[in-house]
Amino acid sequence: MNTSEVPVLEVRGAVKRFGNVVALDGASLTLGRGEILALLGDNGAGKSTLVKSISGTHQIDGGEILINGEPASFRSSADARAAGIETVYQDLALFDNLPAAANFYAGRELVGPGRSSRSWGFLKNRGMQTETTKLLEELKVRIPSMTMPVGLMSGGQRQAIAVARAVAFAKQVVLLDEPTAALGLRETRQVLDLIKTLPARGISVILISHQLDDVIEVADRAIVLRRGRVVGEEIPSAATHERLVSLIVGGADATAAREKSDSTT
Repeated sequence: MNTSEVPVLEVRGAVKRFGNVVALDGASLTLGRGEILALLGDNGAGKSTLVKSISGTHQIDGGEILINGEPASFRSSADARAAGIETVYQDLALFDNLPAAANFYAGRELVGPGRSSRSWGFLKNRGMQTETTKLLEELKVRIPSMTMPVGLMSGGQRQAIAVARAVAFAKQVVLLDEPTAALGLRETRQVLDLIKTLPARGISVILISHQLDDVIEVADRAIVLRRGRVVGEEIPSAATHERLVSLIVGGADATAAREKSDSTT
């Protein structure tokens, strides 16, 4: 990321509590334009809570979120989408009985004018299918059929459709929560290749993943969360693999990083 540029997304000192449980304890991050940032950490580290706070599913109790340097207040996922942020969760949120185009435009259907001023209009099914086909081709996503229900497709094809749907409507940021979890090697390759194309489309990415090999392949930077706080940052590579693992599990490097953070706050 060019340090002279204003980050497309910045989180400063995010705090989120669920009763007596502190899920985020002053977590901060910056995301540059066209950057792929990996968000790492063990189970319960606060990764999903942070992503859900950015996506508007949760509202933070303290700290702030900035978009293009301007404070943003997301009271719902609709607010985040309006700011150009799309999210793909592990459950994909696809309708298994519908084909790709219907899933792309679910809740955002293209509607033409009705026959009179009092009518509701009609769905532009052909237009939605044309636009979906065009984007899938641009992203090199291959599916068996545009009319096949997505429930009959492979896990990798379903994941690719979910990511492509996010790309279709994201203006700035795509958040991906474990996009290669439970996928085979070939399907994982398809999804990783798709993720790597997003910066060229002007889209920044935050990637949650437990697969360090995937992170090393696609991410420009990685930050590690532990107990709701950022305990370290690295450029993912074979050389930094061991340190990333140490930060995730809470080794000596993580302790030193946290003590350094405490001394500067």
